[in-house]
Amino acid sequence: MRLSFHGAAGGVTGSCHLLAAKGKRILIDCGMFQGGRELHEENADDFGFDPASIDLLLLTHAHLDHCGRIPLLVKQGFSGEIICTAATRDLTRLVLLDSAHIHEEEARRRQRHGGGQGPLYDRVDALDSLEQFGRVARYGKPIDLGGGILATWHDAGHILGSASISLDVTEAGQTKRILFSGDIGPSVRPLLNEPQPPRDVDIVVMESTYGDRDHRSMESSVVEFHDAVRETIARGGNVVIPTFALERAQELLYFLREGMTSGELPKYLRVFLDSPMAISATRIYRRHPDDMKPEIAARLGQRTDPLDLPELEFVEEASESIALNTIRSGGVFLAGSGMCTGGRVRHHLRHNLGHEDCSVIFVGFAAEGTLARIIIDGARSVRLFGSEIPVRARIHTINGFSAHAGRSDLIAWHKRTGNPARTFLVHGEEAGRKALSEGLGNKGIEMPVLHQRYDL
Repeated sequence: MRLSFHGAAGGVTGSCHLLAAKGKRILIDCGMFQGGRELHEENADDFGFDPASIDLLLLTHAHLDHCGRIPLLVKQGFSGEIICTAATRDLTRLVLLDSAHIHEEEARRRQRHGGGQGPLYDRVDALDSLEQFGRVARYGKPIDLGGGILATWHDAGHILGSASISLDVTEAGQTKRILFSGDIGPSVRPLLNEPQPPRDVDIVVMESTYGDRDHRSMESSVVEFHDAVRETIARGGNVVIPTFALERAQELLYFLREGMTSGELPKYLRVFLDSPMAISATRIYRRHPDDMKPEIAARLGQRTDPLDLPELEFVEEASESIALNTIRSGGVFLAGSGMCTGGRVRHHLRHNLGHEDCSVIFVGFAAEGTLARIIIDGARSVRLFGSEIPVRARIHTINGFSAHAGRSDLIAWHKRTGNPARTFLVHGEEAGRKALSEGLGNKGIEMPVLHQRYDL
């Protein structure tokens, strides 16, 4: 058996791992590199293997850094089966079509400025890749991949349908269990179950995004969130929340409803979900109640529906979004993108950043160089749509809503897998990987670099 790493090896994006065993070549995730300036070139680079040689692709979840290069993989010759959970399949369709649209727009922008590169892939490529999704995985139910290899998806608690994937490989009468963590969720989530890794694992490929620190508690983060919204509405301003479409938008709807029910927030707060992708994702959540906590699933469609609010409006058309600019007070706008790199949130910032009675609440990670980070770091003004906009609104940064496990939860998750002989730390910067290695006792720890190969 041989294991090689072709993404998220020394960084936090581009997850892509290849296991060669029993004559099969099995890819786990095929994600996009994100965050750098040369993204088109980095994602267009050689995979480090021949796509046509891959027999199967097993997908842990639908975030772009885990699924975003699938259309390119297919375009370059992969013709095998893609297997994932039903919720991941539905969300991946949404994510890939949106990604293809962005690549097309970027290609048009480059051409306007004299560049000749076409899109990394287009919507036809994305649709072609969706044709290769085959069997649907269910948590805890093994799937026979042939040749003495069984694959099992285990709830990872990260986003809807997310999974850690174990592969039981039998050779010469002995079975070795290899576990790919995917992204691991924290132990406390409002909508999803806590992660459920298998036991008796021999080898672990494990994410380490927050291996060097814990998050602020969910309880204190919710209190701060409610306080920021309530105080802004009380002083007559609007609230702008840059929102990631998958999981974060749905959790914020839940927290807003809970605040309205408890009296922490006004009962008839005007909330606008101004993100077609987040709206579609919310509808997908409703299709998969079995992937949520039983007590949450039981409330869907009822009077206490956790994803419904008395004054919630889904804003799908661009003209409807533009009309929101006339609202001067009392509105809560959830809009993409989460890092303010594009999307409708930039229009809301343009119309609200300059007002002292308004607030902008950041509830997710903001990469270096993004508009979100620039505002968080204290910019006095920012440039939007050709104009210099003063930053007079109150800026709140609430860090306890991460969908990733913090250091303590990562160590506890690893302990639940048993006593693995080898652990490969991926999907983390060097500081996170080094700190997590120390937290795991530095026993059998490997820190692969891009395209590194290991015999198992």
